Amino acid sequence: MIRLAIALSLLFFVGKSKMYHREYYDNGLVKAEGWKQGDTKEDFWKHYFSNGKIQAQGHYKMDLKDGYWYFHNKEGKLEKEGHFKKGQQINWWLFYDANGKINHKCQLRNGVKNGYCLKYTDEELKSAEKYKNGKKIKEWFSFDNFKRENKLSDLK
Repeated sequence: MIRLAIALSLLFFVGKSKMYHREYYDNGLVKAEGWKQGDTKEDFWKHYFSNGKIQAQGHYKMDLKDGYWYFHNKEGKLEKEGHFKKGQQINWWLFYDANGKINHKCQLRNGVKNGYCLKYTDEELKSAEKYKNGKKIKEWFSFDNFKRENKLSDLK
């Protein structure tokens, strides 16, 4: 009886062990690759466009994006990067223009602007906005006022 319980426990454990997994497009190129535990995505994954260029990369936890992620366009240029928690975009996100320069940095909560959003032109800070649940509530073009009103000294 004890041997049967041990054998069943081992079978359960082996069935849930991590395995590296790849999915393919019809053209034979890799569509996605990463770790699975059973049927669940875990740890580091990469997703690709059908042209073979990287689309996104980051970590999963229990099949949900979790941690820091990078997203690229079909040409392979970085479009945005930021934090996920339980599949939701949170904290600071960086967004890039077509030339790969930072276009804006925004604080997000559940994928919606919530907090500050800093706008750049040619990587030079031009304005700052404040959002609450996706609605803009204030905008600054004078950074002395912005820093004074918000008690911030290290934003660039």
